[in-house]
Amino acid sequence: MVATGGSGRESRRWLATYRSVLAIRDVRLLFTGLAVSATGSWAYNAALLALVYTRTHSLAWVGAAGLVRFLPSLLLSPYSGVVVERSDRFRLLLFTNSLSFVWQGLLAVVVLAHGPILLVLALAALTSSTGTFTMPAVGATVPSMVPESELVAANALQSTIDNLVVIIGPALGALLLAFSSAAVVFFVNAATFAVAALLVTRISFRGTKVDVTEGGTAGVLAQMLVGVRAILGARSARALVAMCALVSFIYGTDTVLFIGVSAHKLGTGADGFGYLLAGLGVGGVLMASTVNRLAARASLAWVIFAGVAGYTLPTALMVVIHSPALAFAVEVVRGGSTLVVDVIAITALQRAVPRDQLGRVMGSFWAFIIAAIGLGTVITPAITTSFGLDAGLWTMALAPSLVALAALPAMRRVDRDTAAASALLAPKVALLEQLGIFAAASRTLLERLAADAAERSFEAGAPIINQGEHADYLYVLMEGSVEVSLNGEAGAPAKPVGRCRRPTTSVRSASSGTSLAPPTWLPARAVAVL
Repeated sequence: MVATGGSGRESRRWLATYRSVLAIRDVRLLFTGLAVSATGSWAYNAALLALVYTRTHSLAWVGAAGLVRFLPSLLLSPYSGVVVERSDRFRLLLFTNSLSFVWQGLLAVVVLAHGPILLVLALAALTSSTGTFTMPAVGATVPSMVPESELVAANALQSTIDNLVVIIGPALGALLLAFSSAAVVFFVNAATFAVAALLVTRISFRGTKVDVTEGGTAGVLAQMLVGVRAILGARSARALVAMCALVSFIYGTDTVLFIGVSAHKLGTGADGFGYLLAGLGVGGVLMASTVNRLAARASLAWVIFAGVAGYTLPTALMVVIHSPALAFAVEVVRGGSTLVVDVIAITALQRAVPRDQLGRVMGSFWAFIIAAIGLGTVITPAITTSFGLDAGLWTMALAPSLVALAALPAMRRVDRDTAAASALLAPKVALLEQLGIFAAASRTLLERLAADAAERSFEAGAPIINQGEHADYLYVLMEGSVEVSLNGEAGAPAKPVGRCRRPTTSVRSASSGTSLAPPTWLPARAVAVL
């Protein structure tokens, strides 16, 4: 009874947090558009791979279809972050959704006309290139659209939507393929892009554009490398992105192996590929209620390792499983495991980097992820062709798990670094916690503020804030006391109106009508929160 009650309370808390995120109108519109277009895209993915396999009966061609979808995104992702930061992100999404509508409509026409497979792959590459800008735009914008305390929930909600469409999209694709043709699936996908474009036009939120040229001193390459340097320059970011790239690599192998498993082991034909993907989606949805709690743990090394192992090791079971139901159950376990790694990695990046670099960082992040997926689609056909399907399944079950095990000491060092940094910030965080204006702030937000804060000391009688000056910092008094004075009219001397002792705050502001300074007999020390 206790376990059930606890689980029920956790589920209610999870649903309440989701409702809070979805109460924001612009977030609802953004996520709805993503859900609609992603559903069509997953149906399209399943139909595209099934079409290629049906026409060629070759896993190598299936790998090529996966490659043309990922390679353009890989090449464009680093620069996509630059475009995101220098553009109106929602106008950019309107343009890319509209262009994807055109590509998918042309693809449907080509398939109806029994056009060459190379032309099919070319249009698939154009669709992929156009969609490259979507995830960096969303990843850079969501942190500004939701409160800091709800960022994990927002990312988990987005991942839940992603996993729901993994269930619905391939199933829709398989259903349409069963009663119509691949061309119909491509027409449906085109329509979903049109709906997403319409929803984007109703979003009122506008992000701030960034001067990515740094005053004209940074060229295109320098602009692109900002995100790469931000990831590679921080040990925690490197480790988290590496683990996320590892599970993405396995996803790339899945896109090839699932076709072989479905056709040769489960007896469901190439179209059964979509049902295995749906199993991954179900697992992600079931795990969504837990990931928020896992992401809040002080130590993440073992959580991430368990996520990687839970995604990779069950692949070995596909060697002996011939039941579609059992195969589906295995994919449920794998889908829940990979969600943990993805949400933790993306949330950590969004919190760790400056907002004016977030678009470029997310562009570089997706470049790493797409490179990993593309690598998986390239090497898997070579393994299965040379050594067989079972060898491919064993390899992709064991090798990535060993890589994650080898990386565990590095992940534990990241945990120690994080704990040390948190301990160093603890006094400033404790000070901020005493202030009423931060009563609802999360621990993560307070640590970010404390990390950005600069400590300043003032001599006795020295002014801290002068009446009429422009606003710059939020001052939090750490030691000592200050006198508050108000300037009189027509040059009359300042009149003391009060005294403040710690902890207290003040914002330098032209409209505050007051000045602060330590009394002439006592120095003071304050933190200026940037």
